[in-house]
Amino acid sequence: MSTEDLDTLLKAVRACRVCAAHLAHGPRPIVQAGANARLLIVGQAPGARVHASGIPWDDPSGERLRDWIGVDKPTFYDPQQIAIIPMGYCYPGKAASGDLPPRKECAEIWLDRLLASLPDIELTLLIGQYAQRHFLGKAAAGGVGRTVAAHAQFAPAMIPLPHPSPRNVAWFLRNPWFEGELLPNLRRQVRKVLSKDNEGST
Repeated sequence: MSTEDLDTLLKAVRACRVCAAHLAHGPRPIVQAGANARLLIVGQAPGARVHASGIPWDDPSGERLRDWIGVDKPTFYDPQQIAIIPMGYCYPGKAASGDLPPRKECAEIWLDRLLASLPDIELTLLIGQYAQRHFLGKAAAGGVGRTVAAHAQFAPAMIPLPHPSPRNVAWFLRNPWFEGELLPNLRRQVRKVLSKDNEGST
């Protein structure tokens, strides 16, 4: 797929209103992608703050995620380096605890088409249970903790991660191997992938 085709597809995604009747805050699909992107980040769905700004990962979770992968904001928001495609593109609203699950229609209608338009992706970060279940299938059946602990078996194409939400701080403290082992490897992999992109643009 050419860049022009991707641009057309992104316009169609951002204009999607399939789930409008189910979204209390209205539809506002939020995705980021460029035809030359080498890193793909797949999360859950935008939260309230991201819905308001229209900028993916524009919240404390995003600050932690950028620290995890070792990139600054200009790099993170460069669609020709990093594609950001959550499992649900619109804010689903609040549940009794946290946000509602991402709407399934996004992946059913758009995900395969978007992935097909990103031929240079070398590394995919799978953040949270919904992304991990979709991409890893039965290998993610044990839950996020077990899936992340088994990260080596999905290398080098994919790295599963917990959600970087402040609500997960207790999990980070209980699992010091995450910061000591996984994060250094994650940063090395991201740096390797993005440096290839930079080399290709010089």
